[in-house]
Amino acid sequence: MHVIGHAGTPPGPVGRLGAYRARDGSEGEPVGLDLGGPHAALVVGKRGSGKSYTLGVLAEELATVDALAPVLLDPMGEFATLAEGVPATVAPPRLRADALPARAWPALLGLEPTGAAGGLVWRAADSRPTLAGMRAFVRDSDAPPAVRLTAANHLALADEWGVFGDDGPELLGPGVTVLDCSGLAAAPTNAACRAVAAELYRARVEGRTDRLPWLLVDEAHVPFGGVAAPALRRLLTRGRGPGVSLVAATQRPSALPEVAASQSDLLVVHRLTSGPDREALASARPAYTEASLLDRMPTRPGDALVVDDATERVHAVRIRERDTPHGGASPRVG
Repeated sequence: MHVIGHAGTPPGPVGRLGAYRARDGSEGEPVGLDLGGPHAALVVGKRGSGKSYTLGVLAEELATVDALAPVLLDPMGEFATLAEGVPATVAPPRLRADALPARAWPALLGLEPTGAAGGLVWRAADSRPTLAGMRAFVRDSDAPPAVRLTAANHLALADEWGVFGDDGPELLGPGVTVLDCSGLAAAPTNAACRAVAAELYRARVEGRTDRLPWLLVDEAHVPFGGVAAPALRRLLTRGRGPGVSLVAATQRPSALPEVAASQSDLLVVHRLTSGPDREALASARPAYTEASLLDRMPTRPGDALVVDDATERVHAVRIRERDTPHGGASPRVG
């Protein structure tokens, strides 16, 4: 088996990724992925090309390694089926209000941090660790009534999201933790993503876990475009030191910051047809020319090109079949 993601013999576990894809479409030598060390990976592809399927394959492999702590942010409710075949916990996201830095709260609620209501929310978040405490702080403040009302209404909306509380799932245990964000709007999804990314990073920096965390994020253009962006950028640029991995999957690579592609040591490219998306990859990866990458764009669902910085090679791969059911297929009539 050829192992992607490590130059030489991997010193740790290897996940089954698929097989080499011959020019005639047949499968060749098995291909594995190094799971022994941290990685920053980007999985891209248009709808129906296999992007989320590949994310499920990675989650299956990570779930079986006890030394890892994988967490999958599931915005569409596609990955609950992982629990049918691998160690997995599926739960809605729940986080403490103080899991987010106080400075993030105004933007999360759509308020200007320098405005009166935004400033009041900021002070509330800086003073109280719970959402209930923040609401009480606003209610009892000496701010003008109109300011208190605006801040209180925005905090009431955050309470209605149902993501804030003290009974969240364990993120650092064995098996994959699937955070089901289906039905949530962009703001609460961003809140959950930022809190989880920050917690996984802190747990390693503070020495609270021996497991190496992996954060897998589907539809990653949503959190990269909101308040979760700083925490995700930190994992990309500083996560490898403490041993935290990030796998971001999206059908819109052009909507991601360039650092998402330029800092990734693994790039999995399924079929892309959008000009801006193809150009975004080309500009972020100038070492891999149009002829070596984009002109070899896969055409079948499940086919992918894997750019491996460890060996500086581009691999044509057929992603293996899932061991658990795939929950991302679109319904059809008849």
